[in-house]
Amino acid sequence: MAASFRILTAGYVGPRTASTVTLVRDGDIVVVVDPGMVADRSLILDPLAAEGVAPQQVTDVVFSHHHPDHTLNAALFPAARFHDHWAIYQDDLWTDRPADGFALSPSVRLAATPGHTAEDISTLVDTADGLVVLTHLWWSAEGPAEDPFATDPDALHASRAKILALSPALIVPGHGSAFTPDAQTPA
Repeated sequence: MAASFRILTAGYVGPRTASTVTLVRDGDIVVVVDPGMVADRSLILDPLAAEGVAPQQVTDVVFSHHHPDHTLNAALFPAARFHDHWAIYQDDLWTDRPADGFALSPSVRLAATPGHTAEDISTLVDTADGLVVLTHLWWSAEGPAEDPFATDPDALHASRAKILALSPALIVPGHGSAFTPDAQTPA
């Protein structure tokens, strides 16, 4: 059985900044990826409610990295386990584990994809329509081709090539709508 996903709010960058916040479901797991800055929390909670999910039903939250624009609204999900590049956190329990290859479910796994920060991870979701990658390797389909804030541009390009080699059907970038990668997608 394949997982499903829905973008709760598409992010943007400019005079104002919001992260792309995504809901992923696979069996009993309910995952929110990058519950960061948005103009109003209702932009996360209302589409979540429209999907029939209450905040307390979210089992897992994934942070692509630790910038506030991707983490600010994590407390909306009181029962969740929180995942980053090196651990799982829940209540007062900190469990070390590398993210690379960690499976949240049969169809949802994490991948180390450094570049924007040394600790970036991507969420790989096997759906009925193919692989969907939720990642900050790209800000949006429109760019920028070079991440001006990348801590390691060479690692960023290597991580992009790694993800593109998986032939994803869709990429959900850190600050924009999902896009289908093609030959013009910067590696």
